[in-house]
Amino acid sequence: MLAYVGSFTTKERKARGKGIEVYRVAPDSRGWSHVQRVEDLVNPSYLAVDRRGRFLYAVHADLDEISAFAIDAESGRLGFVNRQRAGGPNLVHLAIDPRNRFIVTANYANGTLSVVPIEADGSLGARIRTLTLAGEPGPHKREQTGSHPHHIPFDPSGRFALVPDKGLDRIFVFRLDALHGSLEPNDPPFVEARRGAAPRHIAFHPFLPRAYVVNELDSTVTTYRWDGERGELQPLQILPSLPDSFTGNNTGSEIAVAPSGAFVYASNRGHDSIAIFAIERASGRLTPIGWEATQGEKPRFFALAPSGRQLYAANEASDTIVAFAVDTTTGKLTPTGEPVESASPSCIVFSGER
Repeated sequence: MLAYVGSFTTKERKARGKGIEVYRVAPDSRGWSHVQRVEDLVNPSYLAVDRRGRFLYAVHADLDEISAFAIDAESGRLGFVNRQRAGGPNLVHLAIDPRNRFIVTANYANGTLSVVPIEADGSLGARIRTLTLAGEPGPHKREQTGSHPHHIPFDPSGRFALVPDKGLDRIFVFRLDALHGSLEPNDPPFVEARRGAAPRHIAFHPFLPRAYVVNELDSTVTTYRWDGERGELQPLQILPSLPDSFTGNNTGSEIAVAPSGAFVYASNRGHDSIAIFAIERASGRLTPIGWEATQGEKPRFFALAPSGRQLYAANEASDTIVAFAVDTTTGKLTPTGEPVESASPSCIVFSGER
């Protein structure tokens, strides 16, 4: 299995990253060996591998660009293909549609979404459309000055793209026109989050009609009922992502559901931990069962291995990726092995998954 790690690289972000790092992961998923560094890239902060495992795409924070790279089938090394503008600036997330024909992006700084076509040879075509998100900003005077979409994944059916908007305290829902590549607002077009919550990322349950959102500014996790026919979210529950004994500052960051559907994990920057929640099988509601320190600072991102038996925390401020064994029965995390040294890591994606 191969791991591709994005990073922040610029002095303006006080970053130390050098580009995209490529690692080969040992069969037990513990040892990582370095394969390649793709340098001379500005903040390749979020990555996605296409659905055939042949190409990797990166958005560049603080820029209006997506880059395409071909993945060598033997070595996993990356070769640059091309680059396209995408209606940013400050692209923070991208996702690939189920037909492998379009990339959708969330453009944080100007509150827009874009669609960029993928050509038959894996290269990026010219941008098709940019769509502006509208609404009343949340109450936080510095972090919610306007629309700030932070995530744009597809739902499990691939019919809907969901957009947690940190600035507007809304989660928007769009349908992708698979023929023309346009994003069309759903009916209803959004669900309101709690004011000041700042929804950041969303994760879907693998078989229950539930979705879970980590809220950045109030450090909470919201459980939603997901109507996959109508494309509608209904809030069911809100829980803190922090233990009640923690009194410091914190922001929520990443969220993921275990492949088994038994647990939800969410990262805390400040408490520097992964929160662990058990999922009630019938209702999909959450119960907190513990917190595990990430052994580093500012875990902006974490990823579960495809098997669900390992979790990797990317500690952006301390330049490490720390591996944890996942107890698939209890959900608990146990650190394993030595941390991987990786400067200002911001994202991890896998290829050759197993």
